[in-house]
Amino acid sequence: MTIRLDEKKNRLFIVLAALFLTNAIVAELIGVKIFSGEGALGLAPAHLQLLGFEMDFNLTAGAVIWPVVFITSDLINEYFGKPGVKRISYLAAFFIAYSFLVIFLTMELPPAQWWLDANNKDAAGNYFNMDFAFNKILGQGQRIIIASLAAFLIGQLVDVYVFQRLRKLTGSKMLWLRATGSTLVSQFIDSFVVLYLAFVGIFSNQQILAIGFTNYIYKFSVAILLTPLIYLGHYVIDRYLGKENAARLSEESSKQSGSFL
Repeated sequence: MTIRLDEKKNRLFIVLAALFLTNAIVAELIGVKIFSGEGALGLAPAHLQLLGFEMDFNLTAGAVIWPVVFITSDLINEYFGKPGVKRISYLAAFFIAYSFLVIFLTMELPPAQWWLDANNKDAAGNYFNMDFAFNKILGQGQRIIIASLAAFLIGQLVDVYVFQRLRKLTGSKMLWLRATGSTLVSQFIDSFVVLYLAFVGIFSNQQILAIGFTNYIYKFSVAILLTPLIYLGHYVIDRYLGKENAARLSEESSKQSGSFL
C-alpha cells in the first residue's frame, strides 16, 4: 500500500515531536544529578582557572541528552519551520511543568510502612529512609525549575530564530552552519540564563560566569562533534519522504512566517 505524502509528513512530525518531548522531559528530571565529565571519560579533573575560580567539568546529567533535543529541534525547524518548533517548544514546557507538579503532589503522599521497611538498607547494609531519598532525588527547588523552564524556552526561541536567519543567508546549502551555529548561540544563552535565574544572590557573578563558561565549553564541544548526526537525520528523512519531496518541504518551511514569540 502506498503511503500518501501528507501522511508521511504527519508521521514524521509525530516521531520528531515524540523524540523532542521525551528527551526534554527526561533531561529535566535527571538534571538533579551532577556528574564529572572528566571522570566519565577516565580523565583527571581539568582544574581550569576561570575568573579566579578553579573549575572542573561538573555537569548536570541532563546535559548528556540535551544535544538530542537541539538536533531534533533543528530537524523540525528544517522541515516544518518556525511554527512547528514553537508549537513543540511550548508544548514541551507545559509537560515539563506538569511533570514537576505531579512529582510534588506525589511527594506529599504518606509512604506505606511496609515500603519503607522493605527498602531501608542499601547494598552495604546501611540504613536509609526511602521516602526521604525519593523526595530528595525527584524534588527540585522551585527557583531551579522556573529558571530551567525559562532558559529552555528562551534557548528554543533563539535557536529557531538564528536557524531561520542563517537559512535565509545560505539557502539549502551549508546545513552544518545553520544547524550547529544556531545550537551554539542558543546553548550559550541557555547556559547563562538558567544559572543567573537559579543562583543570582547565592553565587557571585564571577562564580556564575565561571560555571557557565565551563558548561558551555562542554556544550560547544558536543555540538561540534554531533554535527554529523544532523546530516544522518537529513539522510534518513530524505529517504523516507523522497529527496524531491523533502527538498520541497524544506523550502516551504523556510518561507513560513511567524513572530519571534
